[in-house]
Amino acid sequence: MDVPPAPLETDASILSFSGATSTSRTVNGVRLHAVTAGDADDPLVVLLHGFPEFWYTWREQIEPLVEAGYRVVVPDQRGYNLSEKPQDVRAYQLRDLSRDIVDLIASEGRETAHVVGHDWGGIVAWDLALRFPDVVDRLAVANAPHPVAFRQQLASNPEQIRRSWYVLAFQLPWLPERLGRYDDFRALERVLRETASPGAFTDADLVHYRRAWGQAGALTGMLNWYRALARYPPDAPRDRLDQPTLVVWGEEDEALVPELGLASVQFCERGRLERLPETSHWVPHEKPERVTELLLDHLR
Repeated sequence: MDVPPAPLETDASILSFSGATSTSRTVNGVRLHAVTAGDADDPLVVLLHGFPEFWYTWREQIEPLVEAGYRVVVPDQRGYNLSEKPQDVRAYQLRDLSRDIVDLIASEGRETAHVVGHDWGGIVAWDLALRFPDVVDRLAVANAPHPVAFRQQLASNPEQIRRSWYVLAFQLPWLPERLGRYDDFRALERVLRETASPGAFTDADLVHYRRAWGQAGALTGMLNWYRALARYPPDAPRDRLDQPTLVVWGEEDEALVPELGLASVQFCERGRLERLPETSHWVPHEKPERVTELLLDHLR
């Protein structure tokens, strides 16, 4: 298969949708790159990516959300791609990652937004809704567990402990970076391709991902999310959510046991669980049309 040359930047120019632009915002003391689209006066939707991705996770949802009448903001979270990458592990505490999004929403002249997250982006979304409940209007999370549900599974389910082995490996200094960078990021490519359905990540996609991973300091920034989680355990002030919440769960997730979907939605006063059978952890990539349909229905 022919692969296009890597762009100079992994910014909004790699989208086929011409209505999106890249911006740079200083929020919570760090500079974040974000892709934005839609009328500035429309209801705001913030889409949060996970590891080892960048804003590109949500490329299939941007245009449909804009066409449905939403303002869309999709940041590279701190440590990733074109956003700033603090060196200190302490800078990646979950409370600061959530504060980034509070300030990002404020940078749009808003006090609230709908927030959507996948993987680590979903973990930030849960924490944001629990820590700053007045900021989140509606919440949607794909394959990211509610923090208490995850702790309970770790304490009681040996299978979840087995699946979480990589979190311990990421605590090592320098070695995960060296392995990740080896042979043109072959290990990271395998993480995506071997845990997803065939074709979920194309050769063209991997061109963009390698470019994002190759940004100066990106690998360490990405891994520091895991290191900070272990060194500085989060302390959300509450467990239950009042916001209307959609939990989308790919049931063939190799990193998270399927019980976590139901366990997570049980912490939501107004929660809905949508199970996706024969779907891996990489829900936005494998079922983009279904994810878009679910989001539009939930946000309405």
